[in-house]
Amino acid sequence: MTDTQFSMTLKPRFCETDALGHINNTVIPVWFEAAREPIFEIVNPGQDLTKWNMIIAGFTIAFTAPTYYGKEVIVKTHISRLGNSSFDILQSCWQHGKKTAEATTTMVHYNYQTEKSEPLAELVRQQLAALTGAAQGQHKRRC
Repeated sequence: MTDTQFSMTLKPRFCETDALGHINNTVIPVWFEAAREPIFEIVNPGQDLTKWNMIIAGFTIAFTAPTYYGKEVIVKTHISRLGNSSFDILQSCWQHGKKTAEATTTMVHYNYQTEKSEPLAELVRQQLAALTGAAQGQHKRRC
């Protein structure tokens, strides 16, 4: 784990399993959203919903192995791309050292009143850039 990513450890609940005995594919995107909270805090300090300034432009996920009930899961999160008004969040689920899913979410800094994207503030850009690995001369670091 590097200092350019966040980590969340969770224990899958029985209700999150499906008939095949593993975690349902609809659950992992919910885990990924929960693990994005530190990013939300950077872009919208205090996460005040009356001042919410992000929108999801896209989300892709690949399931690489089953995730099972009763065994801890680590969700790793970092910034894989930083643009002028948007950025990509790369996340992965790990169970017993094996990656079980990976997703990329494109977030846009968005003004809901004008219904247009807006450039990220410089302080926000700096904080997000620190999570890309670029600050240490590393690019697109994988979880």
